[in-house]
Amino acid sequence: MSEYNKLLEAIEFLKTKGIHNSDVGIILGTGLGKLVNEIEIKHIIPYSEIPHFPESTVEFHSGKLIIGRLGEKNVIAMQGRFHLYEGYSANQVVFPVRVMKLLGVQLLLVTNAAGGINLNYSKGQIVLLDDHINLLPDNPLIGSNIDELGHRFPDMSAPYSKRVGKIVVEEAEKLGYTIEKGVYASVTGPNLETRAEYRFLRTIGADLVGMSTVPEVIAAKHMGLECVAISIVTDLCDPDNLEEAKIEDILTNAAIGEQELLRIVPKVIERV
Repeated sequence: MSEYNKLLEAIEFLKTKGIHNSDVGIILGTGLGKLVNEIEIKHIIPYSEIPHFPESTVEFHSGKLIIGRLGEKNVIAMQGRFHLYEGYSANQVVFPVRVMKLLGVQLLLVTNAAGGINLNYSKGQIVLLDDHINLLPDNPLIGSNIDELGHRFPDMSAPYSKRVGKIVVEEAEKLGYTIEKGVYASVTGPNLETRAEYRFLRTIGADLVGMSTVPEVIAAKHMGLECVAISIVTDLCDPDNLEEAKIEDILTNAAIGEQELLRIVPKVIERV
């Protein structure tokens, strides 16, 4: 079965659940699931029930599609995302993003937990992505192009929406929060990086490092889907003073930044 026909099967299933005409798609990263509490939930569908959806294998990702209203917008939220390190291809990782687009989503809002390469950052800080560096060994556009979604060679000169990014900055400032902008490097994981790798990432211009986001953004750009992404700095990657990263600390720092996201994101969605 072709990839496009798989997408159509997933969409037909979701439509039987009353899901259609969505406005905003949201991907919730590690430790960032509480935004779901801001949504007026209409449907909760486990990924395992949706045809051709991968299943989340990461213990901090619940693996559910949340459909409802956030303010005046119809939203689809992924409570748990997919990664290459789980053994999925980039094509599988972005399958839900393509489903969102075909269900009418006009904006994709991506969140993630990331290591801070830029030593001016602090733990729990929110950073708006301005660009990225793809260091992953796979790309969702490899293989036969899905002509129904987009053309073979999408431009990536501006992967993140300047229009929506400006709104994020403005709404944060109204709440007394100054958001920095940064460049995100995506690596495979699941291990964290060595001291030498952190030095390399800093040298090539990365401010942040993580194991997600870039495949989804590439797929979004391929389909002409406007995209904005926000990272929360969960650990500091100073190769000269590197501390052992512990998952409990990462989740604690993600929760700190999440409190600000819970204030900012609904305001942004209201405006877009």
